[in-house]
Amino acid sequence: MEPMRQMGTAKLERLLAELRKEYEDFQSQKLTLDMSRGKPNSDQLDLAAGMLDTLSSARGAFSDSGIDCRNYGSLTGIPEAKKMMADMLGVEEDEVIIGGNSSLNLMFDTVSRALNLGVYGSDKPWCKEPEIKFLCPAPGYDRHFAICQHFGIKMITIPMGPEGPDMDLVEDYVNNDPAVKGIWCVPKYSNPTGVTYSKRTVERFSRLCPAARDFRIFWDNAYCIHSFKGEDEQLTDLFHLLKQRGKENMIFIFGSTSKISFAGAGLAAMAGSRANMRLTEQQLSIQTIGYDKICQLMHVRYFGSFQGMKEHMKKHAAILAPKFAAVEEILSRELDGLEIATWTDPTGGYFISLDTLENCAKRTVQLCAEAGVKLTGAGATFPYGIDPYDRNIRIAPSYPSVEELRKATELLCLCVKIASAEYYLTISI
Repeated sequence: MEPMRQMGTAKLERLLAELRKEYEDFQSQKLTLDMSRGKPNSDQLDLAAGMLDTLSSARGAFSDSGIDCRNYGSLTGIPEAKKMMADMLGVEEDEVIIGGNSSLNLMFDTVSRALNLGVYGSDKPWCKEPEIKFLCPAPGYDRHFAICQHFGIKMITIPMGPEGPDMDLVEDYVNNDPAVKGIWCVPKYSNPTGVTYSKRTVERFSRLCPAARDFRIFWDNAYCIHSFKGEDEQLTDLFHLLKQRGKENMIFIFGSTSKISFAGAGLAAMAGSRANMRLTEQQLSIQTIGYDKICQLMHVRYFGSFQGMKEHMKKHAAILAPKFAAVEEILSRELDGLEIATWTDPTGGYFISLDTLENCAKRTVQLCAEAGVKLTGAGATFPYGIDPYDRNIRIAPSYPSVEELRKATELLCLCVKIASAEYYLTISI
């Protein structure tokens, strides 16, 4: 098929009629498929089923360090779990806190504490400022943006490119506007583009000179060991660079095992400078007596070490790789050469980012929904849910089976074609 932009009105109308007939055939199948969230499927969760057998009565609930994990205490985590998660996040054991099962919860609480209590070295809580702003690389993670919106923090969109956020804009805002208190980052296999920040981008982050002394980088390294194709992409160690420049207090690092072990019962961790972590521990001591140490012990016994976690992720890769390959194969087969869409080809993480023609994403998602395929809402990957060009769609291939994915992606491509044909007909009138 030739590019749609080269077709005349009559040819577009004939094409649209053919596409709508195909669409009616899909509707008649009464599909109920979901590609809206990056959830692991049951096969992935089953990989860690043996973890449930690690607390036999013979071994008991005592850690190797002698802690009775059934009891109170060990607010920042048992030593064995701190070691494993510190290795995963690239920090020292006294620079990490294990906190529950959700890194999103840790990020929410960290923003909340900053608003109400301030951060290390600050003169006052963020809530005492006349205005608070966060930089939001986009397309990005919708739940990051939801935290800001929940707390009334003004979001500033920073375009994402192949090396990460537009650092000219980041530097301009951070270095000159004292109202800018933070930036959200998913630095490796970013959600949803799959981009890993380049060495040059990370180095520019380390050279930031914030106008606000209480500015923080929220470094959500959610996919740090989530490669599924080829060599694992290497992310430059920002924390190390910041330490070299005496700026280690400028970053909060987050991660979890949510897509490594059990999505609803994994380990979450936050890390940062010793000063940041000491203050966080003091604040947490009022909030909780301690997190679930039984869960920490199960993870340590099952994986043994960070190396054990990395070996485990090879099993995840074997499940995920064929799914991403199926989506990419169909996107290429159905949309290549039409000049109506572009998409990413990630080597890790959980998402594919698809860009349609301008003003076609919402229509595409609507058509998919009406034929039984649920996608993340168009615009969700931007602050306030507003994609200024209405073109980005996040694809989450992890949860459906390969067969379901193929069917869903074929429908998605058909809907992109219909929305594009309708668009060209509209502007040609």
